[in-house]
Amino acid sequence: MNERNVSDRSVMINLAIVVGLLAAVVIGVLVFVAPKFEGEGYAVARGQAIYNANCASCHGADLQGAENWQVQGEDGSYPAPPHNGDGHTFHHPDSMLIDYIKRGGAVVLAEMGVDSVKSGMPAFGDVLDDGEIANVLDYIKSTWPEEARANQARLTAADEAAGGS
Repeated sequence: MNERNVSDRSVMINLAIVVGLLAAVVIGVLVFVAPKFEGEGYAVARGQAIYNANCASCHGADLQGAENWQVQGEDGSYPAPPHNGDGHTFHHPDSMLIDYIKRGGAVVLAEMGVDSVKSGMPAFGDVLDDGEIANVLDYIKSTWPEEARANQARLTAADEAAGGS
């Protein structure tokens, strides 16, 4: 074997070692480090993407709701309300919001005995999993004023203490 072949072989072995080490570092980051970034910012960003894909067409890209959302239509339904600080979403505990998203407005209102309002909110329980619903709520809540977030958190805590989900 001549000196050039040995040198080329050494370069190839060193290159393979470097590539292997880089692959190990990338895998290590993906397995051990990346999951630690799935905190509040990740949940909000993921929730915004899910909201944009599933909710924005009715509730608005900026969570502003439909025009005249407080005016009941002839069929008894209201247009989609805003989910920002102008709406009423923050007046409800998480359990009710989750139930409304999962099973749809008509089912939830009927079980509550509300027959004066017809809801156009579809059920998303077969479309979104629990984590995705939680992320959507994280995004929506991130847009509320601090006082609204604090009040909604108190409602949720009281509901959970009373046996709500």
